[in-house]
Amino acid sequence: MPDQTGLELIAKQLEAALPGEGPVVLETVYFRDRGTLLVDPSRIREVLAQLRSSGFSFLSSVHGLDYYPQEPRLGVDYVMLDMEHVDRVTVKVRVPLDAPEVDSVTPEWPTANHQEREIYDLFGVIFRGHPDLRRILMPEDYLGHPQRRDFPIGGEPVIFTRTEGDDTGARP
Repeated sequence: MPDQTGLELIAKQLEAALPGEGPVVLETVYFRDRGTLLVDPSRIREVLAQLRSSGFSFLSSVHGLDYYPQEPRLGVDYVMLDMEHVDRVTVKVRVPLDAPEVDSVTPEWPTANHQEREIYDLFGVIFRGHPDLRRILMPEDYLGHPQRRDFPIGGEPVIFTRTEGDDTGARP
C-alpha cells in the first residue's frame, strides 16, 4: 500500500498528467494503512486510465456507499491494484442525491459491469454509458433502492398460508 507520502505523490502525478479546470484530486486520505483518493466524478474515467498507465492495472472491485445525512450523499469506490509492486489504492467519487450520475467505466474495465449494475440497483447511482444498466438483484418493478440508509426497515409483508382445518398452522 502506498504510505501517506506515496499517496500524495500519486495525487500530484494525477494533477500533472490531467490538466483541466479545477482540481482532479479533491482530497487524499490515509487511514489504517489504506490510501484513498477522492476525485472529481466527471474525471473518473481519466483518473482510472492514468492509474492504469502508472501500474494500477487491475480493478479489484467497485462499491456503492451512502453517506446519509451528508451531501454529496452517494459514493462509488474503485479499488485499484498494482500487481507488480503489490500496491492498492482506492479511488472514491461522491455524487449528490438529486443528480446521482457518474460515467461508467465498464467499456475500459469489463469487470465493472455487474458491480455497476448492483450499485445502480441498490443505491440508485446512474452510470452514464453503461451497456446494460438495469436491475440485477431486485425485480424490475421494485420501487426504491434498499441499501440507502433512509430505506424503510421492515421490508414487505409476507403472506403465510395454512392448510384448511389446521388450527396450529403446522405443516402436515
